[in-house]
Amino acid sequence: MAQLERFAEFTGPAQGVDGVVTRMRALGADLPSGDGVGVFNGVYLSVTEEVDRHLDSGRFADSGTAITLDVLFAERYLRAVDAAADQHRSPACWRPLLQFRRHPGVRPLQFALAGINAHIGHDLPLAVVDTCRTLGCEPADVEDEFDRVGDILVSLEERIREDLMPGPDLFQIADPLTHLVGSWSLERARDGAWAAARALWALRGLPGVAEELRTRLDGAAGLVGRMLLTPLPD
Repeated sequence: MAQLERFAEFTGPAQGVDGVVTRMRALGADLPSGDGVGVFNGVYLSVTEEVDRHLDSGRFADSGTAITLDVLFAERYLRAVDAAADQHRSPACWRPLLQFRRHPGVRPLQFALAGINAHIGHDLPLAVVDTCRTLGCEPADVEDEFDRVGDILVSLEERIREDLMPGPDLFQIADPLTHLVGSWSLERARDGAWAAARALWALRGLPGVAEELRTRLDGAAGLVGRMLLTPLPD
């Protein structure tokens, strides 16, 4: 985890979306080309910058809620990276990416999707709950901002797949890669995250049950991430 050590200096709450962007840029500058965390970080940075542009242009009906959700969402990823930098145990959903980030048989698109899977499948529902607690509102009050951020992700997903998929001269790789990444859907993951957020909010009066659900979400996202990172032949 040597490449992550310097990033540990950036721990602590980010200051708004601009603070998140600054921290992601610092992390990206410190990681070598091809590093799995760096690949996902580049993708996530693009998404966050797009969210920032939408905020600046007034496309969010409630910018305060959108900023709160975006920052609390990003903080969960950044804390997982910080934990790895400090040699602490990261959530199960992030461990496959952190463990396989330098594996020569894993392609950049796999790294990107494994990170997105961890962040959507586990971090997003928890970030919705964090946002509701922070703002004193209900999940329904966050739904429009949730959907807008999800739409930005979906709009960028096709570009991400095109940019990171091997070229037509690499069919030996592309065939199994196409099969593998085609088994995962951002739309389904987003729908699952919203359902999980609503369930966690409904269970807030039953902390033991809510914690069990969080643990199950974490483990399930980790399992899917490990499958997405299946090494492929050269």
